[in-house]
Amino acid sequence: MTLPIVELFRHHAWANLELLAFCADAPPEALDTAEPGTYGSIRDTLVHLVGAEQRYLAALGETEPPVRVAEGEGFPGWDALRTSAAWSGERLAELAGVEPGGRIVRGVRRGEPFALPATLFLVQAVDHGKEHRTHVATILGRHGIEPPELDGWSFEPQLERAEG
Repeated sequence: MTLPIVELFRHHAWANLELLAFCADAPPEALDTAEPGTYGSIRDTLVHLVGAEQRYLAALGETEPPVRVAEGEGFPGWDALRTSAAWSGERLAELAGVEPGGRIVRGVRRGEPFALPATLFLVQAVDHGKEHRTHVATILGRHGIEPPELDGWSFEPQLERAEG
């Protein structure tokens, strides 16, 4: 039986990959524009989302993504984003099932030292992903494109396959 927290992260990974697959076929004019209240263009938002997950995992001790994705290095292409998102999604789900409570992660961010609970990085990954998937859906909608259904109800068939 899979722990509910692991299923939450499996949904998160699935939603990211579904959105990446959908956006790979979207018209360039939708991918390269931003809307007020969103992070930026769809391309920039997806690079940010995937790059952030790599940073969260690096803080948790996972340092070897298959493809490095980072803001400021431009759009790496759909294959690179999918490969990285699949890796980070899998690793986050695995860590969600085994991360002990109470572990403190120490590091430096923007020149300032930090000491944060490891579980905070997991919480942030889910919250951050949902926020930016919503930004992408907003931009798609403004271009008259119905975004994919990424809610829990749409994920349900994935649960059947995993448990059945």
